[in-house]
Amino acid sequence: MTLAPVLDRIDADLPEALERLKDLLRIPSISTDPAFKADCDRTADWLVADLASMGFEASKRPTPGHPMVVAKYKGPEGAPHLLFYGHYDVQPVDPLELWDNDPFDPQIEDLGDKKVIRGRGTADDKGQLMTFVEAFRAWIAEHGSLPLTVTVFLEGEEESGSPSLIPFLKENAEELKADLAVICDTGLYDGRVPSITTMLRGLLGEELTIKAASRDLHSGSYGGVAMNPIRVLADIIDSLHDDQGRITIEGFYDDVPELSEELRQQWQGLGFDHSRFLGDVGLSRPAGEQDRTPLEMIWSRPTCEVNGIWGGYTGAGFKTVLPAEAHAKISFRLVGQQDPVKLREAFRAHVQARLPADVEVEFHDHSSSPASVMTITDPAFEKSLQALTEEWQIPAAYTGAGGSIPIAGYFKTWLGMDAMLIGFGRDDDQIHSPNEKYDLESFHKGTRSWARILDKLAAK
Repeated sequence: MTLAPVLDRIDADLPEALERLKDLLRIPSISTDPAFKADCDRTADWLVADLASMGFEASKRPTPGHPMVVAKYKGPEGAPHLLFYGHYDVQPVDPLELWDNDPFDPQIEDLGDKKVIRGRGTADDKGQLMTFVEAFRAWIAEHGSLPLTVTVFLEGEEESGSPSLIPFLKENAEELKADLAVICDTGLYDGRVPSITTMLRGLLGEELTIKAASRDLHSGSYGGVAMNPIRVLADIIDSLHDDQGRITIEGFYDDVPELSEELRQQWQGLGFDHSRFLGDVGLSRPAGEQDRTPLEMIWSRPTCEVNGIWGGYTGAGFKTVLPAEAHAKISFRLVGQQDPVKLREAFRAHVQARLPADVEVEFHDHSSSPASVMTITDPAFEKSLQALTEEWQIPAAYTGAGGSIPIAGYFKTWLGMDAMLIGFGRDDDQIHSPNEKYDLESFHKGTRSWARILDKLAAK
């Protein structure tokens, strides 16, 4: 099987591919709102029918929430087996008045320097998942089959916390296992450099309530003698970092690995401009660990951040009150082998050790997931890097991500396989915001990239 006719087919069929994408985008598959349950179901049906039309053995699988789509294609004997993951559900569109057009009536727009397709789900994640689907279509159209064995796994609850995902992975582990998973839900570095994300930070959320007196107190009668829970909370928050930006919770860095010199040098070669990065949001000085570069802080170092704090009177005017309670929401981004359970316990011990007399604390745990670090010794990573470089004519790079994509860790935990995270989104795609868009170059070159990757991975 040769690659050239596949690439030619992708080029020639781009208008038809965009029409198919528009059809998919018109279905309002908002997973978090029960009012759109039937639309999520209809989206799964659309994808099953499209994959089946190419020769995949495709089916819609029920869950307690929205259905999964599973499709299989048997390649040549002994060929590698890849599992491709994407999600077909989308974020809500509120506030609707900030959209220039109907979010479920996708439009091609010429922005002068580029063309985009605009609408909810264009970049996150329908446009992304259709890049690999269109690559499959072109291979099959030209050669009658795929050069690899492929399983497609599409979720319908990613934007609403994936409540059905882990049970489904556990129940169907043997069916879904492959040599390697591929996740198409990331982006180009700096909007132009193709990349494979090899490091994702995990996440731990905690909410705490500090309690003191049995009721709110008049500050004239009790101020200075009664303990103020806001003061206690402020002291606790202040104690979480030292003056160099390091997190002070005991044992916090025990399972944090040092970055390899090879990866550090590659990251430095990306020319990350932290002044511009911070300047875009009105800031100038990196606030994290002062002995680390800003890119290291974002991709490979853990964090502790206060996401919300409240207590006492916050309305208009003034009320001189000592509140009975004070509250905060605190999140941690995790790296390496940091254990969310262990760190939750360490954080709570840190807080409890700083409670004065007459003060108590209540904790409410939120979501948690470990970090994901991919083993890039698999030759598939280097071959895919080469394919991306050939298509984009820019040296592709291994990158990290400051955010969390829990599915990568779930594939490792429940299916025992690493994942390659390759996507073609751009920083200005406005995902989760009004007027979401996807660059047509990303869609076109993304599809061609997957065709090249299939070719590389099929080569002996």
